[in-house]
Amino acid sequence: MPRTSLTLRVAGGVAVAFGVLTVFSGGRTLLGSADMGAVVPFVLWFNTLAGLSYVVAGFGLWQGRRWAWPLSLAIFAATLLVFVAFGLHVVQGGAFEMRTVYAMALRSAVWGAIALVARNQLTGQALSGR
Repeated sequence: MPRTSLTLRVAGGVAVAFGVLTVFSGGRTLLGSADMGAVVPFVLWFNTLAGLSYVVAGFGLWQGRRWAWPLSLAIFAATLLVFVAFGLHVVQGGAFEMRTVYAMALRSAVWGAIALVARNQLTGQALSGR
């Protein structure tokens, strides 16, 4: 197996760490251990469950697996869709916390960057059989 680039390992490490923190934070909120104010349930559930896919994608990136690129892109696209749905919730007068806006913007930016790294690093390896 060819060596995985440092860039992929960093992206994978960020994805795994982000995923573990996301699952922990979301899980605490879902279990009632943390009062997060005006929680938007579909955003909370999406982010918590997406955290698991962050970990999977992160390990795939770390190992230089070709499938990590479409998974990273799917995470990015799904995050954007949920962000748009959240925006509609806000525009319709739904209760929300400003930190959710910041968190969704951060998630979108991080997964956009990770997907870009994955595409740039993994599409050239398409013929390597990984």
